[in-house]
Amino acid sequence: MTATAARQSDIGPLLAKRAGRYREYAPSPALAPHFGCLWSHEIRTAGPVAIVPDGYCDLLFADGRLFVVGPDRTAAFPPMTPGMRIIGARFAPGAGAAWLKLPLSEITGLSVPLSDLAPEKSAHLEPHLSDCSDEAAALSLFATLLSELAREEAEPDPEARLIVAAADDGSGRIGDLRQRLDIGERQLRRRAHHHFGYGIKTLERIRRLQRFMALCRASETLSLAALALEAGFSDQAHMTREIGDLTTLTPSAMLAQLTTR
Repeated sequence: MTATAARQSDIGPLLAKRAGRYREYAPSPALAPHFGCLWSHEIRTAGPVAIVPDGYCDLLFADGRLFVVGPDRTAAFPPMTPGMRIIGARFAPGAGAAWLKLPLSEITGLSVPLSDLAPEKSAHLEPHLSDCSDEAAALSLFATLLSELAREEAEPDPEARLIVAAADDGSGRIGDLRQRLDIGERQLRRRAHHHFGYGIKTLERIRRLQRFMALCRASETLSLAALALEAGFSDQAHMTREIGDLTTLTPSAMLAQLTTR
């Protein structure tokens, strides 16, 4: 076993953004209401790669095809090989359901060809991208083609941003959110399933995981106990249990990966 392989076996699956060169790009003003970012990923590492849940839905182009990757409840481990190149666009809250004309709960945990869900959009995008071999040019073309489609799309329902903001807040003020939206608990659950693929409680758990990861990247000095409290877990044991359920990794393994430059 090589030293690199031994280190990876100690920390478990590699977080996807550590498995090569991953970059995010701000969307143009025309795309900003519909997409949180565009991104590119060149895979440079063999072995199991974990894509941890983040509460979002992505449109990605890989191996000459466009796919919609629905929101995940737990980490996904798709097959990836060194040299694989992917470009993508992350839907803004509420935009995925609006563009695809279906509740995201129908594609939770799935990767579906765009041609199966939105054949007209697929026909507008896929042939042009398939003819583009350069990654930078493909990403620029992708943004241009998406901007053309965006002209025909209404902006997503603002309630989706309110829901994800409440989940990000971490204070458990869901009652305040229901009052602000003037809806009941069942309606909120249905709308969360529509916009995000699952209920508000699951969304809260996933966004708490993302807060933990952001804190790990921002600080190399906080202890795991301090990270747990800062991220919104009740204690370190709660964090260990929940992160294990969501990702199969331990908090210490994630911290080690996220603080390695």
